[in-house]
Amino acid sequence: MATTTPTSVRPLPLVDRYLGEQQATAADRFARAHDAAQADGRPALAGRYSALMPATPPAAGQQYAFDVDLDACSGCKSCVAACHALNGLEAEESWRDVGLLHGGSQRLPVLQHVTTACHHCLDPACLHACPVEAYEKDPDTGIVKHLDDQCFGCQYCTLACPYEAPKYSRAKGIVRKCDMCSDRLAAGEAPACVQSCPNGAIAIRVVDVEQVVEESETHLFVPGAPEPALTLPTTAYRTTRVLPRNMVPADYHTVRPEQAHWSLILMLTLTQLSVGAFLVERLLELVVPGALTASIRPVHSASALVFGLLALAVSVLHLGRPRYAYRAILGLRHSWLSREILAFGVFAGLAVVYAGWSWAASAGWLERLGDWAPGAGAEPAVRAGPGWWLGWSVALSGTAGVLCSVMVYEYTKRDFWNGPATACRFLLTTAVLGLAAAWLPLLIVAAGSDAVLAAVAVDRYGTVLCRGLIVAATAKLLFEAALFRHLAARSTTSLKRTAWLLTGALSNVTLARFAAGLLGGLVMPALLLMSRVPASPEHGQDLVFVVLVAMLFSACLAGELLERYLFFAAVASPRMPGTP
Repeated sequence: MATTTPTSVRPLPLVDRYLGEQQATAADRFARAHDAAQADGRPALAGRYSALMPATPPAAGQQYAFDVDLDACSGCKSCVAACHALNGLEAEESWRDVGLLHGGSQRLPVLQHVTTACHHCLDPACLHACPVEAYEKDPDTGIVKHLDDQCFGCQYCTLACPYEAPKYSRAKGIVRKCDMCSDRLAAGEAPACVQSCPNGAIAIRVVDVEQVVEESETHLFVPGAPEPALTLPTTAYRTTRVLPRNMVPADYHTVRPEQAHWSLILMLTLTQLSVGAFLVERLLELVVPGALTASIRPVHSASALVFGLLALAVSVLHLGRPRYAYRAILGLRHSWLSREILAFGVFAGLAVVYAGWSWAASAGWLERLGDWAPGAGAEPAVRAGPGWWLGWSVALSGTAGVLCSVMVYEYTKRDFWNGPATACRFLLTTAVLGLAAAWLPLLIVAAGSDAVLAAVAVDRYGTVLCRGLIVAATAKLLFEAALFRHLAARSTTSLKRTAWLLTGALSNVTLARFAAGLLGGLVMPALLLMSRVPASPEHGQDLVFVVLVAMLFSACLAGELLERYLFFAAVASPRMPGTP
């Protein structure tokens, strides 16, 4: 029987060629050409770099801009490495990123790498949002520069920029960003990313400002990215191919919680609590005027002031360089954050004066001033003296601060933070916590009074507070629950992503928020309305009443803190393409 000798199987020549092409990458060819130029004593690829630079500087009505050839971008991230090395960035810091688009069909899938950095917009959101004037747009080159020495690390620009170009450095406590290697440009050299790209996919060009504005009206920029009309980005992305209509970022369907910003959570919640407490105190005097109101006012104003001052103290912890907090109002002409800080500063000053005035009046120190003392006479609510005006000034300035807080987040153009929704959210929190906090001074006054006065106080004020709290809490919970309707939407909108987060990664927090809201806003007020047993002549302050009030306030505060955590963690918005 004949036997056959196995012969070695040789790869096909076509396979050899493909393997060779894969090993000879663009970066490898670039490195060899660079080494050859250096060995010959010639400037390293000088002609190649000069072709990626404009021949003349920008003229009037023009500026520098990045020009990206998508057909040449291979996703090698040489630009990311060069930018990182030249600018001395931290390990987790990156001013240039490379994302991925995918689309097409199963038979003909399409992948496209996208390199992106700061777009040096015509109308930069970071510049207008910054409260300390830490950004400037060069009038000659159009480059948006960040002034590191001026920055105090509030990170508002990172929220305002729709393309997430500014990056926060925790080690330095400031924000930093791409400046197009302006020092190299001034010396006639290409930026690091331009010079390092092995395929020449990135170039610097001079663009006409009017043309950028016209092209932004088509809303064509990069699939899945924020609309260019928001800030008028100048980066041009070019391709000779027709991209499929279903081209989306690789992370398009990926949802992940955002940074929570706990100092901002506490600041927003406590400022709205303080403002709400002052508003409730003013409204109670209109609804239930009399001497009883005057006896509660000093404790009410003092407790509301404590929460307000605590909120302002906590807000400083959000800054990377808190010693420069005094710079916060430099951007008053254009930054809503500066306006918010000024409004709450005025509110705090007036609140201190009003609380001091109320205590002085209750102690009888202002009796000689007659009508000038707040609460003088039997009907303080209708006596429009300085104390009355001062109280309303506190409440209205605080409300102005809350509305400035609304605009701080509305300016970011994120759907979840849109103006009407955020206003509804913040004002309802003000109402819920203001009504809940009004029980604290009532509890203190009732504890220091005789049983009859305590019963009268709780009966007259408690009924109003409980009914108001039930209405406000119900409205707030229904408003928040309405977001879940976006789960039924066909398209993957940013609000649908938020709903996914609330029912997925953040579901435990969502359940805890609604449980605390129901307990503090509905169950506890209902029990207080049914019990009406604040005190007894034999035992003084009723323990059940104290426990119910403590649970009511604690549950309401915990619920609103959790809601504000979700406000930050569940926000979603379009961004430049990322990776899977």
